[in-house]
Order: sequence, then structure tokens, then C-alpha cells
Amino acid sequence: MLYWFFVHVLGPLARHRMHPTAQGVDNIPATGGGIIAANHLAVIDDALLPLTCPRMIHFMGKAEYFEGRGIKGRFIAWWFSSVGVFPVDRSGGSKSLGALRHARTIIEEGHLFGIHIEGTRSPDGRLYRGHTGVARLAYETGCPVIPAAIIGSRDIQKPGQTIPSKGRTTVVYGRPIRVARLSADEVSHEELRELTDRIVAEIGRMSGQEYVDEYAQTVKKRLAASKAATTRA
Repeated sequence: MLYWFFVHVLGPLARHRMHPTAQGVDNIPATGGGIIAANHLAVIDDALLPLTCPRMIHFMGKAEYFEGRGIKGRFIAWWFSSVGVFPVDRSGGSKSLGALRHARTIIEEGHLFGIHIEGTRSPDGRLYRGHTGVARLAYETGCPVIPAAIIGSRDIQKPGQTIPSKGRTTVVYGRPIRVARLSADEVSHEELRELTDRIVAEIGRMSGQEYVDEYAQTVKKRLAASKAATTRA
């Protein structure tokens, strides 16, 4: 219920500030499971997708959002749970796979699952290499992947900026990409990478972003290490 409270009650305030427009909404299936695979430029991206999509989207959220203590921590955990966000441990391994299993259940129950295919926000506005979890979910569920290009969010919310400036944003929903349903042992890594790259290429075509064949997390770690080294010097 809080999801639609945000969209219908708080949404007008967000729209007044971010002026989001949507293109290709007809590409979103009216019913059934599906994956909204988007780029990631700013924190407000997770508001722009619900504001422009006619159906509820379920998202993953950092496990830290659900582990806070005290009244504030419990409120944040309750809020994220109430608006369709579930926790993911981004340390990898079995913990991350558990989040993907939960996402699969959501999709197979006929809902939309939203994910940022780069895994984190772009460090510089460019489009980075996609993670194959999206492709794995698509093959294992047989559901369509709807590429989504978010445009303009970084212009009104710079890194570290809490409240976005006034401006205009756009979300472009591309044509669904469909694959045959296959079990996990029937899909090769090459097929997962090929589908992932296809989705990212479509996002890049719609967003106009320059592509970097490197994971955004890797670049962020390198930048952080360089900054730390400069500070020590």
C-alpha cells in the first residue's frame, strides 16, 4: 500500500521537481512477470521508475537498509519492506544468490522486478558493463526483459547531493527482449554474457551514454584507492 501512496500522494511533489516523462510505456507487459533492467545514474532513479511505470515494481535494496538499530533503523527497514524492496547482501556468493532466488519467485508470481544492470551508480555518467544476474533470471523464468534508459537524473542530483535540483528527466522503456526458458544447467556463461551485453547495448542506444567495458564497482574501488593514496601523500 505504501508503494502506491508514494506514487499517488507523494508523486505529484516529485513530479513537480523532476518533471519525469516516459516513453515506450506500451512496451511494459500489462500482466505477467517481467524484468525492468535499467541504467543507474543517481539515487532518484529508484523513484523515477515507479513514477513512470503503470505497474508496481519490486526492487532489491542493500542489506544495510534493513539492519539499522533503534527507532530510525526499524522505520527505514519497515519503509523499504512496505514499498516492495527486499534486502540483498552484495558481498556475493550464496548470499547474493539468495536474493536472486527471491527475485525469481516475485517474477514467477506474475510481478515486475526492477534492477540496475550495472550493479551500482555510474561513477561518471557513462554506461558500464552489466552483471549477468538479469540474464540468468530471464532464462530461468522465461520472462521478458524490458530495457529502461534513465536520462537526466544525474544532471539534477549530483553525487553526494541529497535533494535533487529542479529539472527534467526521462525514462525510455525499450521493446521487450525474450528468451526461451531454460534450467540453470542448460545455460552457458557465454549465453548469459551475450544476453547481458545485448540488454546493455539497447540501454546505451536509448540513453546515448558512452559505454565502458568495465564493471562500475571496479572503477569506484580504483578511484577510492587513488583518492586515499593522494590524501596520505
